[in-house]
Amino acid sequence: MITSCEDDQPGLLAADLDLTQVERVRAQGTEGINRMWSQFRAGETPVELPVYNGRMDPTTWTPQSYQPEEPTMENTTLTRTLRLPSLVLFGLAYLTPIIVLGIFGIIAETTGGAAPAAYFVALAAMLLTAHSYGRMAAAHPVAGSAYTYVRRSIDSRVGFLVGWAVLLDYLFLPMVIWLIGASYLGAQFPGVPFAAWIIGFALITTALNVLGIKVADKANYILMAFQLLVLVFFVVLSVAHVASMDGAGALVSTEPFGNPTSDLGTITAGAAIAAYSFLGFDAVTTLTEETVEPRKNMPRAIMLIALIGGGIFVLVSYVTQLVHPGGQFEDSASASSQIALQIGGHLFGAIFLAGLVVAQFASGLAAQASSSRLLYAMGRDSVLPKAVFGRLNPRFRTPVLNLLITGAVGMIAIFLDVATSTSFINFGAFTAFTLVNLSVIFHFARERRAGRRLGVLSHVVIPAGGGLVCAFLLFQLDSNALTLGAIWLVCGLIVLAVITRGFRVEPPEMSATEQQVAQDAA
Repeated sequence: MITSCEDDQPGLLAADLDLTQVERVRAQGTEGINRMWSQFRAGETPVELPVYNGRMDPTTWTPQSYQPEEPTMENTTLTRTLRLPSLVLFGLAYLTPIIVLGIFGIIAETTGGAAPAAYFVALAAMLLTAHSYGRMAAAHPVAGSAYTYVRRSIDSRVGFLVGWAVLLDYLFLPMVIWLIGASYLGAQFPGVPFAAWIIGFALITTALNVLGIKVADKANYILMAFQLLVLVFFVVLSVAHVASMDGAGALVSTEPFGNPTSDLGTITAGAAIAAYSFLGFDAVTTLTEETVEPRKNMPRAIMLIALIGGGIFVLVSYVTQLVHPGGQFEDSASASSQIALQIGGHLFGAIFLAGLVVAQFASGLAAQASSSRLLYAMGRDSVLPKAVFGRLNPRFRTPVLNLLITGAVGMIAIFLDVATSTSFINFGAFTAFTLVNLSVIFHFARERRAGRRLGVLSHVVIPAGGGLVCAFLLFQLDSNALTLGAIWLVCGLIVLAVITRGFRVEPPEMSATEQQVAQDAA
């Protein structure tokens, strides 16, 4: 572009056009697209300026008049850098795949020795739900979750109750994680009181999180790599054990998917518990605002995470069920520990126990940190009492009171078993999953009324199937879990009635809560 300078001599203005942003502009406008030269990101290629016999290098060039703006909550935005492989890897890491062994005994006992069949049913439900999450992520390409989708598609009050159901998962998940870890340690060291393991998990995890989330993050990197290595060795040793005992032909069998001691009722009951292993597959949606081409990549990522994660769960439970047919165990809560001894001897048995406990410890760190920060964000939003939940410790800059609350809630594990506690957690998950499926249908109806046509199969048939399956599995949960879940929802209704003055006004939008969840996921 030719223009005039102050001395009336012709000059040249250079423009940097990024044609890869066309889809984003069509969907969201040009806000945030036009950048000054000073807004170059580190590592970008310098722009050649042949007219001036030079170039602009983002690492060295800054106009004298430019003063960097201090980052604040108001001017800080998320950068779109995540592509499909990164999203899938994040989601799989969030699932903590070794958990399939942590609850294998419970599922095998419930199904009568058909654990992989239960995981297959749960996978089908999760794939249908993953499709619905993908539709909603494409319709609302912002950092969000079940709360966001239901609030925008159905109603703000229903959205609040979904958020309340999700809070159930966040608040009680550390308890379940500590309970599973304590069950394995208790079986290995029966002389130590069971309560001591729960208290130990809670104290150490809470102390680390009080010191700061960065401490917990650094520990998590090492712990995650170790538990994945243990999982791979477990599968390899299981295959070798079955082949050496019964021949290679024994590796192919239909018995783990159906046998005289299992039926449709036991398998679906096991699937309701198996869904615990999938918790967090939807967490990747909180990274939508950091994703390149989110309308395309986010739906694909959600489906791939559910599919690959489910494939791992079916495979691992299959080979484990081949090693130990049936559902009879001396202690179903720690069954995988005995199987590890059977396939690898005392050395691998010790390594497996260490890997499982380490995985539970790592998951507990992340779960308690996320829970306490979610409570803090809800306090800032005045959804919960701000004076109690919306405070940070001035020394550690962490929500210490919330961490103590989640630690205290974890003590309930002393009085529960693994089956009941996982079912209780799944109550919140299935409630959210059912309503996310339903929100796609509401979105379809709203778009139709606005004159925009969407596919009936993608926006009605598949979500309806997902909603029905998730609702069915919800009512297959343990009766105690259903009772506790119902009580939790009643408490949510009371809170909603108070903050909406008897349902007369809109509930507060949990904007800070959504932002906090996104930060936790990142």
